Amino acid sequence: MRILLAEDDAELADRLKKVLVEAGFTVDIAADGTLAEYLGQTETYDAVVLDLGLPGMNGVSVLQRWREDGLDMPVLILTARGRWSEKQAGFHAGADDYMTKPFEMGEVVLRLHALIRRASGHAAADLRCGSLVLDTRAGRFRIDGAGLDLTAQEYRLLAYLMHNQGRVVGRSEIVEHVYERDADPDSNVVDVLLARIRRKLDRPLIRTVRGRGWVLEAGAS
Repeated sequence: MRILLAEDDAELADRLKKVLVEAGFTVDIAADGTLAEYLGQTETYDAVVLDLGLPGMNGVSVLQRWREDGLDMPVLILTARGRWSEKQAGFHAGADDYMTKPFEMGEVVLRLHALIRRASGHAAADLRCGSLVLDTRAGRFRIDGAGLDLTAQEYRLLAYLMHNQGRVVGRSEIVEHVYERDADPDSNVVDVLLARIRRKLDRPLIRTVRGRGWVLEAGAS
């Protein structure tokens, strides 16, 4: 799952990116509001972490422009501002959740998982597809109750399919949601990752839809 982190405090952004990457996210950073607004318009994100006090264009203005243009990705606001009027401004602009600095890094991860689950139509913390379970709180897969050993890229790809199970997902969509901005993966990298994941699953949960992509579903063949 791909996240835009709009934060002008370089040290905080680096620490938060490290935590998010360890939790299985792909993260792009924008250090000012102008770049954040542009990336939100031109790239594909599963969620955004947005600081209100960005230089260039403040976070409320950035969010207003996104929502006016019909962009509906979940947005978690992080800010040092704790006054109710400022929280209201964030929510009125279209924020989905709000955290005041200082905050626990782990809580950001949990809130992002919850926002992304709800945006993809999943209420429970555990996502299930047959015998495959993704515990979004722990960031781990289980199959038949046993842990599934995945590389970081395998985890990101399978997690994206799990959040979108039952829907055909194409190659370009996978690249947009699994890799960072400006990444240029080899043309067959998705095929290689899927082949490795299928071997580890050892059962037909991922079906190829010729000419369109792949779908994760119980009983696939």
